[in-house]
Amino acid sequence: MEDVKRWRRDLHQIPELGLKEYQTAEYLRHELEQMGYHWESIIETGTLVYIDYGCQSTLAFRSDIDGLPIHEKNQVDYVSKHPGCMHACGHDGHMSALLGFAKRLKEIKEPLNYNILLLFQPAEESPGAARLVVESGVLEKYHVKAIFGMHLMPMIEEGKIACKSGPLMAMCGEMDVTIHGQGAHAGLPQEGIDSIMIANHAYMQYQTMISRHISPFSPVIFNIGEIHGGTARNSVATQTCMHGTLRCYDESLFHKMTQEIQAIHDGLMKSYNCQIEWSCPPMYPPVMNHQSLYQQLKACVDPSTYIELDEPLMLAEDFAFYQKAIPGVFFFVGTKCQAYQSGLHTETFDFHEEVLETAVDLYEKLARNIKGV
Repeated sequence: MEDVKRWRRDLHQIPELGLKEYQTAEYLRHELEQMGYHWESIIETGTLVYIDYGCQSTLAFRSDIDGLPIHEKNQVDYVSKHPGCMHACGHDGHMSALLGFAKRLKEIKEPLNYNILLLFQPAEESPGAARLVVESGVLEKYHVKAIFGMHLMPMIEEGKIACKSGPLMAMCGEMDVTIHGQGAHAGLPQEGIDSIMIANHAYMQYQTMISRHISPFSPVIFNIGEIHGGTARNSVATQTCMHGTLRCYDESLFHKMTQEIQAIHDGLMKSYNCQIEWSCPPMYPPVMNHQSLYQQLKACVDPSTYIELDEPLMLAEDFAFYQKAIPGVFFFVGTKCQAYQSGLHTETFDFHEEVLETAVDLYEKLARNIKGV
């Protein structure tokens, strides 16, 4: 456990953004070498360790490694040394748990039923490098038949394992809208095309689309988080931009929503003689836990420390790209306690490192007990 704590605090101090995790990769590779492992790189800053037990098939265990562009406000001796960048989503803990599992595997003398692939993946936050890992062919190269991953979760009680079968996390897309109107003096509004007014109509129609065009039994979130328009109080705004996110658990519903948005924009352009440019490309698919693997994972957890989630979360995770290629299960390890209340992606997120041993123990049980993949 002391090694896991040291790894976590060392890694917490050197957060790096996606596809730029060079110092992080160097640290991970050094620690793996110290354990006696041979590693290989993937997507430059990613790191793989393949452990051959002489089996036909392989189980993969994945950790993300990137940080976030957040300035840390924790008053701790392991605070981030990279101003404006922080491990605010627990990836330092994810890496340390996987390192702990790597060390645990060195202590297992009996053969396992599967080879093991340890995957330290870059750029989960953006641009979602799990897709690049899948496209690299590494899963086929090492005959990977199933994959497991975990995430620390501050809304779940410390030390508890939480999971569910089927949809666990949402598909997401990031929407950008630019409305091009025509500028004019505020005293001569008839000479302009007010992009702010059009944005207001668009926003209201987006919400009506959710309540009247989508079944109430199909969970959808469509949030506009930014609106910027105009340059002066006494001018009709030439241009207004909106930025938001679209999330649901069904890929066909996602595409239906984008068609509805296009229809709204077509109507506004015809009504107001404006131009609207927009995009909402799908980023990550929904996280869908494989039913059989889920039941086997559940059987590996002490019932007193297990929480079966009633409903999925509207958070998103690029782990979903692996699950589109092979069966997989993603689970949560709780960090909520009196000492640590801050949520993910906040400048004060922190946790007790002891919870990481829970993940290491479960990884080992999965490696020993998974069957039939």
